[in-house]
Amino acid sequence: MKITDFTENGLVLSILEELKESVGPDKNFSDIIDDQGHQYVDLVQEGGGVLGVALVGYVYVLEQMNIRFLSLAGTSAGSINTLLMAAAGRIDEAKSSWILDCLCNKKLYDFVDGDKDAREFIDALLGDVSNVKLALKGTQVIDNFRDDFGLNPGKNFHDWMKNLLNQKKIKNMGDLQQLRDAGVSEGNNLRNRITNAVYNSQKELLDLAIIAADITTQSKIVFPEMSELFYVNPDNANPADFARASMSIPFFFQPFRLNNLPTGADAWRKWNKLTGLHASIPNEILFMDGGIISNFPIDIFHNNAKVPEAPTFGVKIGLDKAEVNQNKKFFSLIGSVFNTARFSSDDNFLRTNPDFRHLIGYIDTGNHNWLNFGLTEEAKIDLFIRGAQSAAQFLNTFNWTNYKKMREVKKGLYA
Repeated sequence: MKITDFTENGLVLSILEELKESVGPDKNFSDIIDDQGHQYVDLVQEGGGVLGVALVGYVYVLEQMNIRFLSLAGTSAGSINTLLMAAAGRIDEAKSSWILDCLCNKKLYDFVDGDKDAREFIDALLGDVSNVKLALKGTQVIDNFRDDFGLNPGKNFHDWMKNLLNQKKIKNMGDLQQLRDAGVSEGNNLRNRITNAVYNSQKELLDLAIIAADITTQSKIVFPEMSELFYVNPDNANPADFARASMSIPFFFQPFRLNNLPTGADAWRKWNKLTGLHASIPNEILFMDGGIISNFPIDIFHNNAKVPEAPTFGVKIGLDKAEVNQNKKFFSLIGSVFNTARFSSDDNFLRTNPDFRHLIGYIDTGNHNWLNFGLTEEAKIDLFIRGAQSAAQFLNTFNWTNYKKMREVKKGLYA
C-alpha cells in the first residue's frame, strides 16, 4: 500500500474540500496559536483494537485543517497512535503521513505471533464456526492460558514499536521528551490569542498520558508520569514499553511484564502515594489492557476550576451502548464482562460532566471487528475514510466560543 491510497482517495478528497468550504479559513478551535497559524488542542484517543486505523483518518483531517496537538493521551489502540504522534516530530509538524507510512508497511496479522494452535483458535473464534469446533480448538490452547495467561506474546508488536521509534532516533523516554521540548522551546512561539502570553516552557503546555492496568497491584497506571515506580532511571525507559503495556488485550495477548523494580523505603513511599499500595513492592508487575480501567481517559487533562485556553478533543471508536449484549456464547459473555469494565468509569465521568460531550467525535466503524488483525487493504482504507468523515462532522459543529461560555459557568460552580 501507499500513503496516497489513503490521502488521495476520492472520498477523502471530497470530505476535505466540502469541510474547507463549510468551515472557512477563520474558524476558531483554540486560543493557542503559533506564528504559522496552527491552532493547538489536546487530544485523547480511545482504544479499540485494529479499529484504531480510523483514528489516523480522524487526526489526518484535523491536521489538514491546520490543527496541531499539545497534550496527548490514549489507551490501547489509542495509546499506539498517541505514542506515534508524539514521536513523529515537533508539535508544529503534521504526523499522519508518517503514521500512514508505518501502517502501509505493516501486516497487522503479524501481531498475532502466538503458536500455530493459538492462531488457529483465534481464526476459529473470529470465524463462523460451530461451538463444537470452537471447543475443540479451545482444548489446544489451554496450555497458552494456563502457562502464559494469553495467546500471543506481543513481541512482534513490541519490536515494531521499538523500530519505529528508532527511526525517529528515540531510544528512550529522555529522547522523546527532548523532541517534545524542542517543539516549544526552539522558536515555535506559541501564543494565547487573547492575552498574547508567550509559552516557552513545555511544562506549561505539554503532557503525555498512556493508560495501562497493573493487575498485580490493582492499579491504574499513567505512563510516563508513574514510570519511576517501575524503572530505576525513568529517562532510560523505552516508550514502546508503555504502548505494549496499554494494548495487552486480556487473554488475546500475554500480559506485559516488568521486573527489577526500584526497591527500598523511598520507592515504597512513592507506591503508597501514587497507587495506595500497602503491601510490599512486588518482584514483578503484570500489565493488561488499560481499557479494563479507562478505555477513553477524557478526564486526564480536566480541571473544573479553569476555563481552558485550548480544548481537549476526544475521539471515540463507535458509540457505547449502541446495542445490548446477547451473551449467547461463552466468549461473548467474556467480551461483555470486559466491555462493562472498560466503559464504566469513563461513562460515569461523561454523565457527570456533560459539557465534555461537545468535545467528542464518534467514529462509526461499521461491521469491522476490533480483533480482526487480518484486515484487508480495502478495510484499512474504509476505516480511514470513516475516521475522516467523523472528524469533518465534528469540526463542522464544534463551537469554541460557546464551549468556553459553558466552562465559565462551570468554573463558577467550583469556585
